[in-house]
This record gives sequence, C-alpha cells and structure tokens, in this order.
Amino acid sequence: MKSKNEWMQSVYSPAAQKFPERKYNFKNLSDMEPEPIYTADDLKDWDAERDLGYPGEFPYTRGVQPSVYRGKLWTMRMFAGFGSAEQTNERFHALLKAGQTGLSTAFDLPTLMGYDSDHPFSKGEVGKCGVAVSSLADMEILFQGIDPTQVTTSMTINSPANAIWAMYIANAQKQGKDLGQVGGTIQNDILKEFIAQKEFIYPPAPSVKLVIDTFEWGPKVLPKWNFISVSGYHIREAGATGVQELAFTLADGFHYVEKALERGLNIDEFAPRISFFWDIHNDFFEEIAKLRAARRIWARQMRDHYGAKNPRSWMLRTHSQTAGVSLPAQQPLNNIARVAIQALAAVLGGTQSLHTDSFDEALALPTEEAATIALRTQQIIAYETGVAGVVDPLAGSYYVEKLTDDIEAAAMGYIEQIRLMGGVEAGIDSGFFQLEMAEAAYRYQREVESRDRIVVGVNDFVQDAVEVPIQLIDPQVERVQEARLAQVRRERDPQRVQAALDALRDTAVTGANSMPAFLECAHAYCTLGEQMDILKTVYGEYVEPAIV
Repeated sequence: MKSKNEWMQSVYSPAAQKFPERKYNFKNLSDMEPEPIYTADDLKDWDAERDLGYPGEFPYTRGVQPSVYRGKLWTMRMFAGFGSAEQTNERFHALLKAGQTGLSTAFDLPTLMGYDSDHPFSKGEVGKCGVAVSSLADMEILFQGIDPTQVTTSMTINSPANAIWAMYIANAQKQGKDLGQVGGTIQNDILKEFIAQKEFIYPPAPSVKLVIDTFEWGPKVLPKWNFISVSGYHIREAGATGVQELAFTLADGFHYVEKALERGLNIDEFAPRISFFWDIHNDFFEEIAKLRAARRIWARQMRDHYGAKNPRSWMLRTHSQTAGVSLPAQQPLNNIARVAIQALAAVLGGTQSLHTDSFDEALALPTEEAATIALRTQQIIAYETGVAGVVDPLAGSYYVEKLTDDIEAAAMGYIEQIRLMGGVEAGIDSGFFQLEMAEAAYRYQREVESRDRIVVGVNDFVQDAVEVPIQLIDPQVERVQEARLAQVRRERDPQRVQAALDALRDTAVTGANSMPAFLECAHAYCTLGEQMDILKTVYGEYVEPAIV
C-alpha cells in the first residue's frame, strides 16, 4: 500500500489535479487547518492502549461509563426560566410532560447580579432573561409539585450561587425530603465570570473562597449534588475558540482543585462531584474531539499531577449545550438544522447531559413550540438515528484520533502557560484571557465579513427576512415580584432575619464556611439582595480594570 505522501504527490501534484481544490477556508474554528486525508501515517506515535483504552476505563477518552448510552441515555435537560416563578413552574411541568428528564433553571439578570426584584437597578429587567428569585418564597413556587429527589435540577447561577443553592435546599427540607437523595448541579463557577460573562460581585479571592465553601460542605450534606459546573460555555460564547474554551475551562477546574487542597480538603472526597459544561459549536469533528480530549486531560492531570487515587476523581462529567452564539437572527428556521448537527456532535462526543437551543434564541426567550422542537431534536437523535447503540463509534478514525491529539496538545500548551504566569487569578489580573478571546473573536468576525467563512443566510444565500412568533415578557411580572417581596418582609420574623444576616457577616469576617449561615438566611426568608449586601460590607465590590 502506498504511503500518504506518495498518494498526495500522485494526486495533489499540479499536473495531476483535474479538479483542483476550491478556494475556501478549510480551517476549523480553532484556526487548525485539516489535511485532505488522514491515514495510519498520522498516528505513528499514537498508542491505542495509552490514548484510547475502553469506555469506563482510564483515560476515559471513550466515555466515563462502560455502556454509555446503551445503559442510560444522556439527560435531556432543557434550559428554562422566564417571568415569574409561577410562569417558569408551568414551563417546567410542560417540559417534564413532553419527556424531558431533568430541569435546568435560567435566572433573570437582577438575580444573577444579586439584586432583589424591587431594587432600582432591577427596573425593566425583572423576568426578562430568566426567572426572578429574590427569596425562599419564590423558590417554593418555582418548584411547586416537583420532587427534588426524583428530578435532578441544574441552576445557572454564580456570584449568588451559595444563597440560591441554600434556598433550593431549604425548600427540599420544608418538603420533608432526605437531602442525601437530592440530586442536581449548581453552576457556581465564578472564575469564568471574570474571564467571560462579567456577572461578578466581589473580587476574585473572596469569590473563590465562597466556591470552596461548597466543596467542603456539599459532599457531607448532599452527596448526590454536583456543587460546581465549570463552564466553558460562556467562555466560548464570549468569542473563544474551541481550544481556548477547553484550556481555559480546565485551567479554572484545576484552580478550584488547588484552592480546595490548600484548605486541606481530601481530593477524593470533593473531586467526584465536580462537573463541566461545554459549548457545542458548528465544526462537527472539532466538537467531538474536544469532548474526548477534555476527558483525557482531566483524567491524566487528576491522577498524575494532583495525585487523586479514586477513579471517580479522574472522570470528567459533562453537560453540553448547543451554541447560542452560532444561531443568527436571519432565517431563524435554519437554526433547527444547526442545532441538530451540534446535538449530534455532542452525543458522538459522549456528553452525559444536553440542552438543545431553540431556533428563536437570537430573537427572544424561546416560545413553548420552539422549546419543544429543540427537545424533540434530542429525542429523534436518541431513538431514530442508531447512534446511541454503539459506544464512541468514531474511535479509531484516523482524523478523529489525530484531531483529539492535536486539540489535547494545544489545550495543554495553554494550561502550562497559565500555570507559568501564576494561575488563573493572575491571568485575570493581567487581562490574558480577555486579550486571547478578543483576538480570536476579531479573527472570526473578519473571516465572516470577508466571506472567507460562509454563514448561511448571513453573508451568503441571503433572502428576505422571515418573521416567526416571539415570546414577550409581561411588565406585570415586575409588579408581582415587588408585591411578593413586600409580603415576605411583612410576614417574616425580623429578629431571625437580623440574626441570620449577622451570622453571615461573621463567616465572611472569620473565614468560616458560609453554607450553614446561607441556609439559615434562606429559612429566615432573608432576601437575596440583603445577603449579597452584607457580604459587600466585608469583601467589597470588584471593578474590572481597563485592559489596553
């Protein structure tokens, strides 16, 4: 059999090219240019036992469970949240009735920033990009009729994560549930806020301290709960490439591990409850290889660099979401095809949980019809395509294995660079992450504007605008929230509230674990804003430095 080079010379030489390559940018979204073909010649240094292995075995390239989807399908967890707690509760029940197998909660901007719904800064934003939650009273309504021991819930909240998690736990306690059986995930990834999403309140050091409080407290009280979902999604949506998303997210995860070890925590007690959240973009094979490389890097680093002994500490658990940033407002129905392809890549990459975006995401919060189509997309992949019948079906592909290796190497290059500069917090202070992502986003935008990269319906194959129904949030939601907050403040015990807030302040001053104080604040019906304001008096507020 001729070698790859011999074939390339015979077929790709100028004299042999009857049909020369078209002029097109074949680079993937991480600026890696694929070769025309891949053969065994590209895997000369590849070792199947070392780099691939079997599913459920180190280094978990092929998945963290032996049976993957033959044993259990991925969790179909659609992101939902808008308006009042009553409206989102109704959407939750509709999604569960439609076959969704887990809940994922979106909070509105005031909640994400730690403001109560009646704060002046909240005006015009209450319920707009998610559900408004200002106290345990809202949480009780939000999950009314939903058993927290039967349905796992993910909550996308970061700076106020401890307080919101405490409200969820308090609600489960009020229902009389065994906390040992309550499962779910709190995002709680503050580092990516400083890197990408910018929904921070306090400076990095005390913010990370609050995260590590959950590492210390969580395994003892809620052993089935993932107390962090280290999020690459928002990093990618802010303009990062796939390689940058992988590297920066894993670096964040390693930073939390190091801070937990500095506190004296047992790595094999907290590491099994760390989870990750990835953005699945348009480049099909890149996304598959990214998930495979992520598992391998995490396994090798946790075992060989950090010394974890328990195999569960080596397993990278994954939730994925299709790329909202890839869904243009132009010709929105085309987004159904984009989401289906992205979802298929997530499944072939071995995700354990998946949210599929709705086609109308660029226009407004999804309508119920759009959200249902997004869920049905997952169900069609699961039950009609046959891809769930074979574990890691692309294993052994020359291209996929080489791409996995290349992405792993590029990501590790970034991770070592971050370690040399002093870690993630040093990278935040220097503006390293912002500059890297800005350069990547600028390069991508120039490619689109120059038509070196085609986006169907945006810079080619353009047609007249197509209108689709969109969902609008009733301004009445703000008045409902204000009235509920007023009622909570009238009916709660003011002495218990003050005692709870004083105890929370004491934990900030002394450095004690904050979670017991947050839980008491929840039961006392302290508002979210009251709790965040108390911590501001100790930690201060973070102002991002200008990066030039």
